[in-house]
Amino acid sequence: MELLRSQLGGDNSLWNFASATTTGLAGVVKLRNGLADYLFSETHCYESIRTHSLSEPLANCFTVSPSGIFTKVYHDPNVANGASKSHQGHVIPGLWDGHGHLLQYGEFLNSVDLFGSASFEDIIVRVDNYLDEHPDAGNADNWLRGTGWDQAAFGRMPTADDLSVDERLKGLYIMLDRVDVHCIWVSQPVLDLLPDDLPDVPGGEIIRKPGLGVFCDNAMDMIMALWPKPDNKKKQKFLHSAMSKLNEVGLVGMADAGVSPSNAALFKELAGTKDWTLRVYAMLECDERNTFCPEHAKKHSREDGFLSIQSVKLFADGALGSWGSAMIEPYSDRPGTSGSLLINGTELARITKLWAEAGFQVNIHAIGDLANRYAIDAMTGALESICPDESLASCQAQKRFRIEHSQIIHPDDQARIHAIGIIPSIQPTHATSDMAYAEKRLGKERTGSGAYRMRSLLDIPPILGSDFPVEPPDPFQGIYAAMTRRSPHTGRGTEDQPDGWYPEETLSLDQALRGFTEAPAYGAFLKGKAGVIQEGAFADWVVLDMPLEETDVEDLRAYRVRETWIAGKRVFRREEDESEVLNIADEL
Repeated sequence: MELLRSQLGGDNSLWNFASATTTGLAGVVKLRNGLADYLFSETHCYESIRTHSLSEPLANCFTVSPSGIFTKVYHDPNVANGASKSHQGHVIPGLWDGHGHLLQYGEFLNSVDLFGSASFEDIIVRVDNYLDEHPDAGNADNWLRGTGWDQAAFGRMPTADDLSVDERLKGLYIMLDRVDVHCIWVSQPVLDLLPDDLPDVPGGEIIRKPGLGVFCDNAMDMIMALWPKPDNKKKQKFLHSAMSKLNEVGLVGMADAGVSPSNAALFKELAGTKDWTLRVYAMLECDERNTFCPEHAKKHSREDGFLSIQSVKLFADGALGSWGSAMIEPYSDRPGTSGSLLINGTELARITKLWAEAGFQVNIHAIGDLANRYAIDAMTGALESICPDESLASCQAQKRFRIEHSQIIHPDDQARIHAIGIIPSIQPTHATSDMAYAEKRLGKERTGSGAYRMRSLLDIPPILGSDFPVEPPDPFQGIYAAMTRRSPHTGRGTEDQPDGWYPEETLSLDQALRGFTEAPAYGAFLKGKAGVIQEGAFADWVVLDMPLEETDVEDLRAYRVRETWIAGKRVFRREEDESEVLNIADEL
């Protein structure tokens, strides 16, 4: 006690107040923590601070406790008139990605980047260049990995033979993910590991024409079962690579949409260490997809907010680009198919109910309108089961079930989403990436009435994200896509709508920014703790060169943040000459 008193430096009035209200060991601990906050808190002032807080909407200063919590947010007129010094820059709350894949992104950063590849020749060149730097890749224990190919650039689906035209690649184990990661393309040595007579797979497709080599959706499982999984040491490298890159674009947190039990165990081990520079809201995914694994249905939430596991990820269908989204009516450009359900509606409802009864938030991947219908059916049934005496909307407000992607939804089912309050988790850059072919897949009427809604869903409101590594994780590109319905890569819409694809679905800057802050916080049960700068919230913020309101919208396409702070510690700082990036995560 005397040590604590000495730390006050003779401030007897504070000591007398504190000691008068302190009794027992618990009181001493409380006093110690309070004194630490008093003695070691730091105050930061900036040119402006966007808080997203009703209590203090406009501020220029805040105080951060040693434990990384905002303890005071206020407006100092002396800073405003230049009488007191402030940091350069303008602050917004720390940004969140509402749907991404952390380990997969780290793996992508350490594999072959195939995004934007325009031909088979381009693919071969990129793989060869990767082999120059990683000559050990491609053996039986270390397959050569890559992500980002799209058959639209080739005019047909690729085959294993297409990887054998280069003598250097013959004999190598190669596995390349399609741009949407719902199909994988493999080399002949991988095919040789499979039986000669491959049966059709329910909920998946083995592409057989013009030849073997591509496996989609549930058919991917037979390849993934053979793939030599990275060990924990390699996974730690992937995580560090991913978090550093995410901090660089202003991200302080993300919803990790599918974490296996073994990876969840690794996350628990690493969260809170100095290299863990991201808040992660993890969605558990059983080793066998779309099942209930009660032995792993155990919630976990760190008090410091760096890891939370209280939700599950289920999958209703595949992706639109590979005709895998489950549709009520057949595809307009492939009338012989309506896509693939990865699980039938009855079983999806059963599994959803089991997870809901275990106390987990249920998040269902659904892209096609049939998949979204079954997802809503399953969630409705689960809500009725766990809240028999409440309205669906009241129960949903507590459970916060989410539909991941929510891309194509029949108008009747949009009405049900609104009535119940089911949360849509949307990726704005999916709309601008898919707009080149979406109308061909769906037809004009179906596209216009039910595809890629954003403004239409504002009353809920939608969580925004990127689905990295499927799309770049840059939230400013997502904000641009949401505000303009134009591609952040080209600055244009489609040929017939160059100024913006279905512009009636655009969001304002404020709506889009809240989709990357407050909405993901709500969807992760962190309302008031994340996505906002106010007393009691996590001290996460991003420093910009100028207020976003004064930034030309076209500049968001290649925007670079000045600094990123998490729990009151700076985890990223842009070099002043903007020629290189400095990651200073070791400050944590």
